[in-house]
Amino acid sequence: MAGRECYHCKQWIEDGTPHDCWTTTEATLTRDLSEDLRDAWERLRETAADLGEQRIYASHYCIMFSRKACYFFVRPKRHVLELCIFLGRGLKAPQVHRVERSSRRKVANLVHVSHRDQVESPITDWIREAYESSDRLSGRPGKTAPVAKRAKKRKPKASAK
Repeated sequence: MAGRECYHCKQWIEDGTPHDCWTTTEATLTRDLSEDLRDAWERLRETAADLGEQRIYASHYCIMFSRKACYFFVRPKRHVLELCIFLGRGLKAPQVHRVERSSRRKVANLVHVSHRDQVESPITDWIREAYESSDRLSGRPGKTAPVAKRAKKRKPKASAK
């Protein structure tokens, strides 16, 4: 059979067959999770969905939660659920695996969850804070925050003698 292997998903694609590996679903991303991780995922999704109106969708390897912009996403892995919570500040807590600045206004706080019992305060509080501050942190579409202009240094004038 003539075909090729998809660079992204490593799936064999026969010639003439349409293929879109970027389109995925929550079910596809969570189907191979262990029972503990599946329970943790269900509790996370339920907690986030109860916060209010938002869009929840799968995108490549992540499940995104967004209002105007993404405020939180979950990346299911073999042994953990990796949560990326966008806040206006970095978190210092034992649950936080890593902190990275993702933009001028947002800081990505990466948290690993391996069991349903971990999906409680303070993690749920951080998700709620990210949900409530997401519109403020995203700014207006097409606009960026003003940048302070630097004052030009003037060269001293040479005195005439």
